Amino acid sequence: MAPEERNKENAKLGRSPKYMLIQRFAKLFFGCLAAVTSGMMYAVYLSTYHERKFWFSSRQELEREITFQGDSAIYYSFYKELLKAPSFERGVYELTHNNKTVSLKTINAVQQMTLYPELIASVLYQASGSEEVIEPVYFYIGIVFGLQGIYVTALFVTSWVMSGTWLAGMLTVAWFIINRTDTTRIDYSIPSRENWALPYFACQVAALTGYLKKTLNCSAEKFCYLLVSASTYTFMMMWEYSHYLLFVQAVSLFLLDSFALAQTQKVHEVYKIYLFSLFLGYLLQFENSALLVSPLLSLVAALMLSKCLQMNMKKGTFMSRLLKIMYIYLVLTITVTLNFLLKMFVPHKENEHLLKFIEVKLGLNTTKNFTMNWLLCQESLQAPSQDFFLRLTQSSVLPFYILVLIICLFSVTQVIFRRICGEPLKETVKLEDGRIGERPEIVYHVIHTILLGCLAMCLEGMKYLWTPYVCMLAAFGVCSPELWMTLFKWLRLKAVHPILLALILSMAVPTIIGFSLWKEFFPRIMTELSELQEFYDPDTVELMTWIKRQAPVAAVFAGSPQLMGVIKLCTGWMVSSLPLYNDDDLLKRNENIYQIYSKRSAEDIYKILTSYKANFLVIEDSICNEVGPVRGCRVKDLLDIANGHVVCEEGDSYAYSKYGRFCHEIKMNYSPYVNYFTRVYWNRSYFVYRINTVISFQS
Repeated sequence: MAPEERNKENAKLGRSPKYMLIQRFAKLFFGCLAAVTSGMMYAVYLSTYHERKFWFSSRQELEREITFQGDSAIYYSFYKELLKAPSFERGVYELTHNNKTVSLKTINAVQQMTLYPELIASVLYQASGSEEVIEPVYFYIGIVFGLQGIYVTALFVTSWVMSGTWLAGMLTVAWFIINRTDTTRIDYSIPSRENWALPYFACQVAALTGYLKKTLNCSAEKFCYLLVSASTYTFMMMWEYSHYLLFVQAVSLFLLDSFALAQTQKVHEVYKIYLFSLFLGYLLQFENSALLVSPLLSLVAALMLSKCLQMNMKKGTFMSRLLKIMYIYLVLTITVTLNFLLKMFVPHKENEHLLKFIEVKLGLNTTKNFTMNWLLCQESLQAPSQDFFLRLTQSSVLPFYILVLIICLFSVTQVIFRRICGEPLKETVKLEDGRIGERPEIVYHVIHTILLGCLAMCLEGMKYLWTPYVCMLAAFGVCSPELWMTLFKWLRLKAVHPILLALILSMAVPTIIGFSLWKEFFPRIMTELSELQEFYDPDTVELMTWIKRQAPVAAVFAGSPQLMGVIKLCTGWMVSSLPLYNDDDLLKRNENIYQIYSKRSAEDIYKILTSYKANFLVIEDSICNEVGPVRGCRVKDLLDIANGHVVCEEGDSYAYSKYGRFCHEIKMNYSPYVNYFTRVYWNRSYFVYRINTVISFQS
């Protein structure tokens, strides 16, 4: 409702402007209070759950660090190194010229691993004088949990802005927490880049939602624009794959603008924000070529160019009408052409493995490559399981999301049909109009969730991007009188006044949902927090303790990349590989060192390890004797396929080689294995061998 119409209505009802100002302030105050409280309670909930799960406060430092697994261990290890450096400048220099992590390799860790979160965390820790108040690990995970609180607050605000009631925000938060398994990866990997980045994206979406609204005063519009700008750039700096998610958002805005459902000027201002963020990100990320060849840059450049062509044509001419009809085709053609040209002239290697993976995933290519097949076997890169949809259905969010999506889609289709017929959009959409599809911020979210949903149907890992917005859109829908009014307009209700019924249902339905969720899920959450879980890995603790006490300081360790990340964090010793998948050289190293679980000779393995200057080899019993749920996805199976050691007979596959599996044979302590390797430590899970520098050929 426009401000002028609202003032007229208030005058009719005899309400004074002062009364209305107090009412609006009270609504805003209590809504903001509820949003901030929800975020803070969620952050406290995560902190409490983490403490109960790992007994963090009662653990020694080494035991705490072991809870960081894989790539998480690497990120936290660099945060530790920054704090140990004599000065921040020296710490940054050592990270950008790092030759103490991976043997025979100097890397720019800040660029390659997107360590800006660690830089910020270390600055805040030292500048705030927290050294005497809180331990570094608590400060680090506290920032991440705080960001998750901001994430929830941003989703609350988005739903509130769309529906007009902060009841929708409360329902969004409830659904988000109940479906935490599918909305966030915070339980599995605290330092992961998306846990740092997605809260900023949620803030950007909330600001963009407000910015797209028609009924927005000048001050609020400027605030939303500034927030979109700041959060877009920050999001891009926090996550190396952020530009792909922004590309999906840009496609949503492009479709919104193509059907003339939003103010073109506002949409193009957002495009300018993308360009500015890409340019600034390119400069501050050490001239990151991945941003230059990103589809986001190509799309935005194509949109700008197409708009210039349209503006330079005289309105009403044949060419101008033709360009308008061919606008979508023109943009797509220019985008693909521009991206192809950029990839031809701009040297880039960062995301080549990603394109190869997409080719194999879509069935456009086949490969025996170990790395590609290993990635294809990862659960996060599989299609979502039935359990995922079952969980969303049990919490009632999926049925309501589908209902809201169908109503909005039909309404948007009606609006597009009216636009094709030449009917202009209304400046202000009243409740009694029942035209929710004319609100640009609603249409944007409908398109955005559909695109994210398509990605989530292909890759289970994408559910962490889609499910939060499923919660938000479903909550908005059931709490929005406009959505109910749109439905009643189609049903042509006469027995009951549709406006009154819409207002009643927009309060009653979310209240009923809230009570049912409280009754069913609140006891489970309380049980989860009161339950004392135990995470203890004595074998890994013993291994790390032995390395710190017995291994030479200059030693280089070789083993699975996941274990190498933990060794680097807990001991500081140099390793031969890392659990990172954005560098071709590291991917090749990982594949080569994984050969310790293949059927190759002792001499071959020795040559591979010594080529990386490794001094010690760590074999994990869990990988060597892995009994995976899916045959063909175990590390040793993938290695046999890559090495050509698989023989197919009558539909069955058998691994065959003239050598036994190295990780088994080396434990037998016979020649030639004892000539190349000497066992120096073992426990139930790990076997450590020194790689001999002088080879003995005594039997």
